[in-house]
Amino acid sequence: MQIQIEQTKAALEKIGVDVEYLRWWDESQKGDILHHFGLFDTALTKLAHRKNWKVAMTVLLTAQCNRSEREYLVRKIPIRGALALLPQKLKAQLPWQTYFECDRVIVGLKAERMVLEKVYGVPGEHVSVVPLGLNDVFLNAGPASRTDDALICTGTISPAKNSLELARLAQAAKTPMLFVGKPFDLKGAYWMEFQKLIDGKIVRHHSHVSSAPELISLLQRARGYVLMSRAENWSLAAHEAAACGLPVLVPNQRWAHERFGERAQYWPANGFDASVAALRRFYDACPQLSAPGIRQYSWVEVAQILCGVYGQMLQPAPKP
Repeated sequence: MQIQIEQTKAALEKIGVDVEYLRWWDESQKGDILHHFGLFDTALTKLAHRKNWKVAMTVLLTAQCNRSEREYLVRKIPIRGALALLPQKLKAQLPWQTYFECDRVIVGLKAERMVLEKVYGVPGEHVSVVPLGLNDVFLNAGPASRTDDALICTGTISPAKNSLELARLAQAAKTPMLFVGKPFDLKGAYWMEFQKLIDGKIVRHHSHVSSAPELISLLQRARGYVLMSRAENWSLAAHEAAACGLPVLVPNQRWAHERFGERAQYWPANGFDASVAALRRFYDACPQLSAPGIRQYSWVEVAQILCGVYGQMLQPAPKP
């Protein structure tokens, strides 16, 4: 989300929009729209409305957009009940009440809009889907050489990324795998276990890179890209790999199907042996596989789409 905030602000400024970070202590700060990233208290929405600002809120429903239909139903019942039956004073304390208090909810995926509509009852016209962007250096990376024998996985070495599990699968499948990223906790047990698997042959590790050109170089030399996260919401890392010319093996989740469709390879639903076999098949097939030819967006294009949403928000409300 930090990347999204910084890149969105810079891109909006590039196309001529006057953007400032909110100075909550400055009562004299002027504006037309308060765009908040992440859930926030309804009191802030009320304060913005008193200043005659419209309020947009970008949320990431990372785990929620990948739940089963049954889980949606189980979650929907208490949420709808609380929204319908609680007195206003208590209802205002619910984190989801902000969905209804702000003027527009912004998400990156149709799967997230579906959750807002189906589970929370947010009207569809109250939600805008705005894609995430990529830096121009990735969009203009050019063709990949793919000369290395190893697959590549980028991101923090952590339980959320299933890094340890993926390393064990690589060993079992005998597929060389380069992990690029810092450990989430240098002194944690997870990193200690992961370190034991690093042999420089099958399981390889490269510390976090500090520049985009260095990362692009690593990606473009790799055989293919692998992601095994427990939950994602777009995954800038997978999009970077695709932009650099790599075929991708990604989780069998809604976000991945929405973004990559049939142009990606997917992990099986469960089972260690099935996952070992899937990883081996992907490794063997990589030379014949091409990168997913999906629509990718620059941050400037994202800013232009966002400006359209802002324009809608600033339109006078229709008279009853």
